[in-house]
Amino acid sequence: MPRAAAVGTSGVLGTARRSNPYADTDNAVLLTITTTHQPAADLGFLLAKNPARTQSFSLSFGRAHVYYPEVTAERCTAALLLDLDPIELVKHARWKTDDGGLLTHYVNDRPYAASSFMSTAIARIFGSAMAGRSRERPELAAAEIPLEAGIAVLRSRGGVSFLKGLFEPLGYRVTVSPIAEDDESPITSAHTFYSVTLACRKRLSELLSHLYVMIPVLDDEKHYWVGDDEVDKLLAKGETWLKTHPLRERITDRFLKHQRSLTREALARLTDDEDPEPDTPSEAGQPREEALEAHVNLNDRRLQAVSNALRDSGAKRIIDLGCGEGKLLRRILSDPSVDRAAGVDVSVNALEKARQRLRLDDMPPGRREKITLFQGALTYRDDRFHGWDAACAVEVIEHIDPPRLQAFERVVFEFASPATVIITTPNIEHNALFEGLPPGKLRHRDHRFEWTRAEFTDWARSAARRWNYTVRFVPIGTEDPQAGPPTQMAVFTETAP
Repeated sequence: MPRAAAVGTSGVLGTARRSNPYADTDNAVLLTITTTHQPAADLGFLLAKNPARTQSFSLSFGRAHVYYPEVTAERCTAALLLDLDPIELVKHARWKTDDGGLLTHYVNDRPYAASSFMSTAIARIFGSAMAGRSRERPELAAAEIPLEAGIAVLRSRGGVSFLKGLFEPLGYRVTVSPIAEDDESPITSAHTFYSVTLACRKRLSELLSHLYVMIPVLDDEKHYWVGDDEVDKLLAKGETWLKTHPLRERITDRFLKHQRSLTREALARLTDDEDPEPDTPSEAGQPREEALEAHVNLNDRRLQAVSNALRDSGAKRIIDLGCGEGKLLRRILSDPSVDRAAGVDVSVNALEKARQRLRLDDMPPGRREKITLFQGALTYRDDRFHGWDAACAVEVIEHIDPPRLQAFERVVFEFASPATVIITTPNIEHNALFEGLPPGKLRHRDHRFEWTRAEFTDWARSAARRWNYTVRFVPIGTEDPQAGPPTQMAVFTETAP
């Protein structure tokens, strides 16, 4: 077992156990929370646990104890210690070892390292604090105070860099100390166990929510069955921070135990409001991008150009990737040569608007059978994307983070692999001609980038070479001699094998 867990010599664990009434308990996982906010003893009101006495709680996998090894006016520390029952762990074991065999023996890292057992205990024992409620000190629960969390033994499957990559973007100062292994330890994966201290100035509810999510993410395992309700748990705890976290995809995937359907659902719901929404409304109340382009009827010209390219391709089965409110789909359905069409979008709200725009509920049955709408993310492989003659991504790629463009390429060109792919995107060189758009600004706040003609050409030609397509370029809108067209379109055609 990790030496710190066995003999209590690691800093966090050793300090707390000097005042631990359960110091003889070997199967223990320890979390400490410290504040120097004064009066420091008010931490007891926030946690709803009296510093003057020890409290114990029965859990399905053992017992949890809350006690205060340090209480002064200047500094207060609360400790949550889990006393896990190894026999119960074996009875209900759902995890596996790295070689795929069940952990049916009684000696493993579960009773010593923080894992989903700790997250469960946090939710059960500190539930009101994690929800930001305090009956006696509501104003303190809503305040940012100095906090320090100590995790005696934490397994990080991803090492120190991954551990810091989870917490540092959230504003934590992270201190990590590797834990030495006993020579006779049955746990042989060296350099995966750490003693961790997280220092911050935050609301206590934020700290507890971050720990609840990140501990099992670092461990990359859960002791219980993960179902649909786990998505709700993740979004409830991560609604204020997960969307903008640079590792949100990995966090989501690990928290949901690598169940791809749940991961897709969570990411779709998480980024639901990343649809183009009004940011700086025009006088007519339109979003900036639509207002800028309205006087040149650019959206109509763009949709017509895409429709023409689809008709020229001879496609009978067409999927609109990032269909938004269904404007292109309405044109596609009006073409009698089209047998089937589908629209996919990450936003449930956009899909509902598309349903209303297309009047699906009022369509005759024969026509209704031609169209399918479904939710999905364009950077994750989805079998529903496969089997179409043509795929369109109209003003979509600029909403994708540049590091995820390669994933988008693979989803569209490698896995979906339609005979025709049509992609449009703004030409940033033309932005200087839009009245009211400050220099250097993009057309919409959700655009992650906008490309010059040369940049778009380089990307499209490289993608075509990688995935065995040819590509041609079509300008859309009035073309300026220096700035080029406002929209650029690439039409990819799959080459014969």
